[in-house]
Amino acid sequence: MTLAYLTLDRIDIRILEILQNDGKVSNIKLAEMVNLSPTAALTRVQKLTKEGFIVGYEARLNPNLLNNAFLVFVEIMVDKTYPNVLDAFTDAVKQIPEIVECHMISGGFDFVAKIRCANMEDFRRISGQVLWQLPGLKETRSYPVMEVIKETQKLKLKAGIQTQ
Repeated sequence: MTLAYLTLDRIDIRILEILQNDGKVSNIKLAEMVNLSPTAALTRVQKLTKEGFIVGYEARLNPNLLNNAFLVFVEIMVDKTYPNVLDAFTDAVKQIPEIVECHMISGGFDFVAKIRCANMEDFRRISGQVLWQLPGLKETRSYPVMEVIKETQKLKLKAGIQTQ
């Protein structure tokens, strides 16, 4: 990502909104939707990608159809007396496919992880055989999700954003 100042105009914002909703939209359709030529639309998408506003594209999969319907949030505390614990822990977490998100947080715990797996029995296996093998792990608290109310990666966008 370059460190140049860039102000997003309403067309840039509209392009980002459209791509958030449909990353597979054709360039021709995108151009029509923002009233630009296909070349101008493609140039803007390339600029937005080069500047780091667009970081990638991926398909959203249905976890219920893929044996990953069970969702658990886990608070994790690490032992800070262990040398290089944060690096070792974060490197290990990145290798575990069931951990779909992990965030370093402030407060009583050090991290919160989002885990997707088949069911409670599968989570118990992951907890004992995977989580508790992580370097520096000191304590966990698990919160199985009863119902997902909202889950999105879409960001609220507004024109005139100035970044560096």
